[in-house]
Amino acid sequence: MNDPNTPFSQPPTAEEFQTDPYEPEVGSLPHRSEQDAEKVNKTGTTTIGITTSEGVVIATDMRASLGGRFVSNKNVQKVEQIHPTAALTLVGSVGGAQSFIRSLRAEVNLYEARRSEDMSMQALSTLAGNFARGGPFFAINPILGGVDEDGHHVYSIDPAGGVMQDDYTVTGSGLTVAYGTLEDRYEDDMSNEEAREVAAAAINAAAERDTGSGNGIYLAEVTSEGVEIDGYDFDELL
Repeated sequence: MNDPNTPFSQPPTAEEFQTDPYEPEVGSLPHRSEQDAEKVNKTGTTTIGITTSEGVVIATDMRASLGGRFVSNKNVQKVEQIHPTAALTLVGSVGGAQSFIRSLRAEVNLYEARRSEDMSMQALSTLAGNFARGGPFFAINPILGGVDEDGHHVYSIDPAGGVMQDDYTVTGSGLTVAYGTLEDRYEDDMSNEEAREVAAAAINAAAERDTGSGNGIYLAEVTSEGVEIDGYDFDELL
């Protein structure tokens, strides 16, 4: 026989019905201690996006680290195609950034399948900001670069979902050093070839001082024809 004093035998109280039965239940992220954070693969990183007369050039270094103290991988591709004419960088935790890219790519594919047209960069940047603000992607700060009918676009997306468009931008742990080089060498209406050299010089400068950046460069060239991504050693570009 059930004990009448146990909670299983008591009728629900009025307070238990105060929530909206139609409201979705939102789970919480697991607690991460400082020790856990040090075990997470992070890109550290310097990533750069530059608009050009031909499209967009995106450059990243290749290093991943554990807690910023140990180099865990020397050949990480930190830029991925997510759209027929757009690419996104990986900045922050590797798992969070990879999940973010997979989610965006899936939404882009659904949009194109339903509407039989490519998503605009304005719509894609808004979607990326909404995902960053509302999703469990754990401290990401990527760059989105793309080309559409309205022109050539570069956006930085902060961890709170803020989206800012500019002619060029830098994110990651090496941004302060890279920005100095970029500010000095950037010019309006550069060609892709000129932007490649400027971006490589900025990544190289960051790698000299930032422990989270180094080991080479990945370059993505985005034009109306598509996206090309290749990896290089510093001496191949400088």
